Amino acid sequence: MGGGAAGWWPILSVPIASEADVVTARQRARRVAELVGFDAQDQTRVATAVSEIARNAFEHGGGGRAEFALRDAGADEPPEARRQRLVARVSDEGPGIGDLDAVLEGRHRSKNGMGVGFLGAKRLVDGFRTETGAGGTTVEIEKALPRRRPRLSREDLGEVVARLVRERAVDPLSVLGEQNRELVRSLDELKARQEELARLNQELEDTNRGVVALYAELDARAEQLRQASETKSRFLSNMSHEFRTPLNSILALSRLLLDRTDGELSEEQERQAGYIRKSAESLAGLVDDLLDLAKVEAGKLDVRPSAFTAAELFGGLRGALKPLRANDAVELVFEELPADFPLLSTDEAKVAQVLRNFVSNALKFTPTGEVRVSAAHDRDADRVLFAVADTGIGIAPEDQPRIFEEFAQIDNPLQKAAKGTGLGLPLSRRLSELLGGEILVRSEPGRGSVFTLSIPRVFRGPPPPATAEAPRSRARLLIVDDDEAFRYALRQMVNGAGDGETAYEVVEAADGAQGLRLARAEPGPDAILLDLRMPVLDGYAVLRALASDPLTRGVPVVVVTSSAAAPGTDARLAHAHAVLSKDALSREALAAALRDASERAR
Repeated sequence: MGGGAAGWWPILSVPIASEADVVTARQRARRVAELVGFDAQDQTRVATAVSEIARNAFEHGGGGRAEFALRDAGADEPPEARRQRLVARVSDEGPGIGDLDAVLEGRHRSKNGMGVGFLGAKRLVDGFRTETGAGGTTVEIEKALPRRRPRLSREDLGEVVARLVRERAVDPLSVLGEQNRELVRSLDELKARQEELARLNQELEDTNRGVVALYAELDARAEQLRQASETKSRFLSNMSHEFRTPLNSILALSRLLLDRTDGELSEEQERQAGYIRKSAESLAGLVDDLLDLAKVEAGKLDVRPSAFTAAELFGGLRGALKPLRANDAVELVFEELPADFPLLSTDEAKVAQVLRNFVSNALKFTPTGEVRVSAAHDRDADRVLFAVADTGIGIAPEDQPRIFEEFAQIDNPLQKAAKGTGLGLPLSRRLSELLGGEILVRSEPGRGSVFTLSIPRVFRGPPPPATAEAPRSRARLLIVDDDEAFRYALRQMVNGAGDGETAYEVVEAADGAQGLRLARAEPGPDAILLDLRMPVLDGYAVLRALASDPLTRGVPVVVVTSSAAAPGTDARLAHAHAVLSKDALSREALAAALRDASERAR
């Protein structure tokens, strides 16, 4: 514990010879912490740690001295760790501590409580060092200054020292009152922690210092986490319809408004409808991410390989990502690929989803410069590496593991302006693993980041089954959906979704049972728009009944649903002509599906 070396700037020294001096040391520690830039919570932590060590020096060491200083980072420390630290050194000339390891590990507690203070103080600060012997004990604690705090110069520190010299120590009784109020606020938490510590200590003593108990507890926690994960997946899956139904209605109805289906809008009405749609799209995106995460964890998200080129992938991304580039100071660059770049055979949609997330994040956290998208082929391993490099603010090494935690947000100057849920990167990592790949990160604060998706060029999973061909479509249309608002939206869409010659006569059913009755009635429908999640009788059961009845098996069915399903990927949908997603449903998509059914029926 060297003092006086380069980078060690003394601030204040307080003698400890009485109870009042312990209180003064606490008060001065808080004030020093405040002046060098700590927030109120860290000021309390520093003051409490100093108070505990000073009290130990007074009660067990016969008194001593508390010294405060600022320490610069050493030249041998990595750049990201070079932060100034507030250091408090408390020394005494007592008999020393007999079993220091037992005290620091919380295994020793004297009749008057020695040991608890050391352990508590150690948990409150970033650094804790102790030297003890027959000549006394010296404890040095340190707390790194906040990242947002500019570096203190010698002149700044001189101002701090001058202010401390000018200020008079406050009344010890008022400090004790403040300390008591803090202790009252923390009493419940400290009591709970002490009870937990006592329970754990008892377990450790009963099971050879807790090794067996620790493994048993870890196994139990792992099982609880597994069950919790399964419960979460089931909950999200079961609730998807309830989440999506009102969202899809909002999206469809706002689209009708923006398309001027029922007349022109004023400029203010158009702006309001646009805000409604954007908010619904954001919420729908969050639901999609949550459901995708749940499906990956439950093993229910399928890989659908197809052959495509990296150039085709980049072409689609270039158009899709163009609206995200709101800052003219940042250029989005897609590198040209060599003509002999090999063909890929994997799930193009999932690769695009990961790259979209990479580029979206890069644009959010790059104030100026460029975001560059590239691809390379590792011929030896037959893997393709897609990289998104930016010139943005970068990520500190200690924060990089956190970006893959669900809902994690890294504190940085752009965070408030950057909208996000913290689900994109966790989902991207799971998607990469589903494709047999991995995500690599290289980043440095102030110098940008590079996110790389490394996947096998050819996905080795089984190919998807062939898509079933759908039956015909004619003129009378039956809509089967339990959501009245969405039935209204569909009715408005199909009024203009015909083939130019057919006027659709629309019949509606609010559940599957009513839908079957109307499908079997005379005159029957020439096409059916069918939801999957409904009361009484769901869409899957309706499909089976329609297919097994000679009167209805020739009627084409277009499934319009919130569920993430597609023909060919679910045997229960084999009789559906097409599957349309409510999330992205448009008049054009509905028109194309009905027109295709009509052409096949001829």
